[in-house]
Amino acid sequence: MEKLTFYALSAPEKLDRIGAYLSERLIRDVGRHRYGYVCIAMEALDQLLMACHCQSINLFVESFLKMVAKLLESEKPNLQILGTNSFVKFANIEEDTPSYHRSYDFFVSRFSEMCHSGHEDLEIKTKIRMSGIKGLQGVVRKTVNDELQANIWDPQHMDKIVPSLLFNLQHVEEAESRSPSPLQAPEKEKENPAELAERCLRELLGRAAFGNIKNAIKPVLVHLDNHSLWEPKVFAIRCFKIIMYSIQPQHSHLVIQQLLSHLDANSRSAATVRAGIVEVLSEAAVIAATGSVGPTVLEMFNTLLRQLRLSIDYALTGSYDGAISLGTKIIKEHEERMFQEAVIKTIGSFASTLPTYQRSEVILFIMSKVPLPSLHHPMEMGRTGENRNRLTQIMLLKSLLQVSTGFQCNNMMSALPSNFLDRLLSTSLMEDAEIRLFVLEILISFIDRHGNRHKFSTISTLSDISVLKLKVDKCSRQDTIFMKKHSQQLYRHIYLSCKEETNIQKHYEALYGLLALISIELANEEVVVDLIRLVLAVQDVAQVNEENLPVYNRCALYALGASYLNLISQLTTVPAFCQHIREVIESRKKEAPYMLPEDVFVERPRLSQNLDGVVIEFLFRQSKISEVLGGSGYNADRLCLPYIPQLTDEDRLSKRKSIGETISLQVEVESRNSPEKEEVSRVPAEEITYETLKKAIGNVAVEEQERERRRQVVEKFQKAPFEEIAAHCGARASLLQSKLNQIFEITIRPPPSPSGTITAAYGQPQSHSIPVYEMKFPDLCVY
Repeated sequence: MEKLTFYALSAPEKLDRIGAYLSERLIRDVGRHRYGYVCIAMEALDQLLMACHCQSINLFVESFLKMVAKLLESEKPNLQILGTNSFVKFANIEEDTPSYHRSYDFFVSRFSEMCHSGHEDLEIKTKIRMSGIKGLQGVVRKTVNDELQANIWDPQHMDKIVPSLLFNLQHVEEAESRSPSPLQAPEKEKENPAELAERCLRELLGRAAFGNIKNAIKPVLVHLDNHSLWEPKVFAIRCFKIIMYSIQPQHSHLVIQQLLSHLDANSRSAATVRAGIVEVLSEAAVIAATGSVGPTVLEMFNTLLRQLRLSIDYALTGSYDGAISLGTKIIKEHEERMFQEAVIKTIGSFASTLPTYQRSEVILFIMSKVPLPSLHHPMEMGRTGENRNRLTQIMLLKSLLQVSTGFQCNNMMSALPSNFLDRLLSTSLMEDAEIRLFVLEILISFIDRHGNRHKFSTISTLSDISVLKLKVDKCSRQDTIFMKKHSQQLYRHIYLSCKEETNIQKHYEALYGLLALISIELANEEVVVDLIRLVLAVQDVAQVNEENLPVYNRCALYALGASYLNLISQLTTVPAFCQHIREVIESRKKEAPYMLPEDVFVERPRLSQNLDGVVIEFLFRQSKISEVLGGSGYNADRLCLPYIPQLTDEDRLSKRKSIGETISLQVEVESRNSPEKEEVSRVPAEEITYETLKKAIGNVAVEEQERERRRQVVEKFQKAPFEEIAAHCGARASLLQSKLNQIFEITIRPPPSPSGTITAAYGQPQSHSIPVYEMKFPDLCVY
């Protein structure tokens, strides 16, 4: 061998003939089953290949690859392993001269086939599979960085390489379960095809350029589809974790886009399959967010929300086609519900990784998708339409709650912009109790910036709130501006939410948490006064009971007021205020425990059947509170005024009130909010007559006519021909110009000359103006 190597190095032009001779001998020995000579020939080829790097090595390599291919074609496992080992040695050699005509198609196919070996002997099967993986790794190393070689990233190659690696990854549990003993575990780990396949897959993806990611990911998705690996989803998640951690960070968004496209393509697949894809998307998105997600943020949320809406439709109709017929796949509602929960979880987990500005955009985007009963967002009609609207609202609000959880923003104006807050609060007026609860929880998530929410999960009347260890900061200027702009809107919706008879304990706990967090996060002296007025108005609702609320609701409102006033009195640290609140609470404990949270908000509430004769000692008195707080610098005049909610356009959109009720409310609010309150109180209240109603309805008709006229103008400018619009605008412009010319002529024309007119050229008279200082004024003008 030493002499042969010396000869080859001394006469490199003979190398191709040496290779051809050895190749001929090996093929002959394989045919005659003389395997000892086969091993000698391969050993000689390997050593010559490692020693010689001359320019004429290409012809020798062709002979070498022909011999390796002959060994791989053999049915003998030992020959296959021998050929693979030789190919791996060749793959690690860096050649000095490029090759323009070499092809590795056969090796990719054969090594992929070896990766799927099903030999009866487990040990031999493992060796063959590991040889196949090593061979694929060699092909990748040999071709991936050489532009002159065959493009290994072509789909025809990737469709063989990637599934072969995944197939061995898939059987990792089987390989681990067959390991004989813990003492041999390290040795078995080295012989484990799964670990070798994972290492090879990581190397392959790590070498992938921007344009090759799609070809590398698509076979993964197809493999998971073909082998139904989305439903257990453990293996699918593991695969994509390997992918996301192996590729370059700036390519992460390409993987996310592939998964989103695959989810859309499987929109009619079983709910368990779609849920698996969404779970994988969740894991991948969290990893991608640490790198670069790029422009796929809103695209991802848009796709998920679209899938959510489709799932709701599937659950309502019971089929993927909208109508049940022969051969239609029946949908299981509980599976669709699991899929919807998976989508919502994914939305929340991905949003939690986004920066604040992107999270705000996502929040606005989700809110814009919520169907609302307003003029600009028509609802679907009919029983099915109402169910679809309700389910869509619930799912989108759940998603919004997931996104808003943990949202930290120092400026409430940017966290809750007007357009978002208006849409969110309008949903709190809906009749559905579940929707109203979601709205309250979303508001709490936004307002709670110091993690105090869980401290108010239980409604109580603690004698010392210092045990709660509340984190309280001074109200910032931005928060003060926010409350000046939106406080009355918030108070109004809290007040109306308290009056709902479908409220349960969770609603009152959320209302208490919202009131408490506003007091801690956003309160100044004016806000504190308004909140106290609001809670006293809620107490009046329970006492007067114009809404005919059930006994539980009335007791709950009394208990809610006691809990909040107990909290705010200790936050304001006004001794007289605290004393009054404690006196009322103690009186209730002795004689009316059904008006305190400890007896109301329990599993079995202890209620009173008669709440009409509540004595004044059990009530918080507005006059007393205004007196004690007024002495401490609070606005006593404002405290004396009872709280009355402002009337807005939402009442016209609400289905609960008739026109007559709305008008009577409006008259009452205007009369009670009038600055001349004393004089108005002496005048009898305006009587609602037929003429009043007719006038109110007429005003609505005028508004409708004006709206119709504006719509026609907009439609004309959108659909009319350009010539017609130009002629119309030109006529108006010429009319305006003529009017302007008349005005200018009147104001700029010089005064008439005392000497009359002179004749200018062409015989036309021309006014002759003289300087003002030469004019002769009458004597009456002279002082």
